[in-house]
Amino acid sequence: MSLVIKDLHANVEDTPILKGVNLEIPKGEVHAIMGPNGSGKSTLSKVIAGHDDYEITSGSVSLDGQDILDLDVDERSRAGIFLAFQYPAEVPGVSNANFIRAALQARLPKGEEIDAVAYYKDLYSKMDVLEMNRKFTARAVNEGFSGGEKKRNEILQMMMLDPQYCILDETDSGLDIDALKIVAKGVNAMRSPDRGILMITHYQRLLDYIEPDYVHVMADGQIVKTGGKELALELEESGYDFLKDGGLVNA
Repeated sequence: MSLVIKDLHANVEDTPILKGVNLEIPKGEVHAIMGPNGSGKSTLSKVIAGHDDYEITSGSVSLDGQDILDLDVDERSRAGIFLAFQYPAEVPGVSNANFIRAALQARLPKGEEIDAVAYYKDLYSKMDVLEMNRKFTARAVNEGFSGGEKKRNEILQMMMLDPQYCILDETDSGLDIDALKIVAKGVNAMRSPDRGILMITHYQRLLDYIEPDYVHVMADGQIVKTGGKELALELEESGYDFLKDGGLVNA
């Protein structure tokens, strides 16, 4: 079972951004996408999640054989997609505990209720993995949080919702090394034969802590190169260039 993207084209305000993306992420694998600014990495993540700023002009995105492009954002989430944002939003007036609990409740069959004791036991155990103080349960979602706290909170939501496919859009952005290690620990705890993970990043350093099965290079709206972790190291050394005649040259 896989998240499969075929010949995906998408525009923003009539400007083509994705120009034929092909990518398959089977369950049990971790994939990373690297590439320069403007290459379409974040656009791809938002298109998969169903952001309405983007117009799909052709291609398909299927989740375990089901085309999801006609589903709205909530339906895609229920189907198993989770997007961790580069810039997590604040939700004033809604506590973390209530926010996550409401999201889980919405996924239960009608008439079924969350067991409060089991819920808090699970929540606290995952907060411990992310080294989050229990006081964060009562704080409004991301309000007044530091950058690192927001990213950890995003991973906490992901761990609680237990999606089939996790998409991390530059989760390492703005993190110091200690926060990066903690976030990586949470992501690694999510690795499973029953889950696929896609990480979008500019920097190889994230891949020191979350080792991918495959690294893809994205440029001008397409996947232009695929390799193992060594490809990320090569890019770190040579920059965001394209392979040509066996070597890296400036685009």
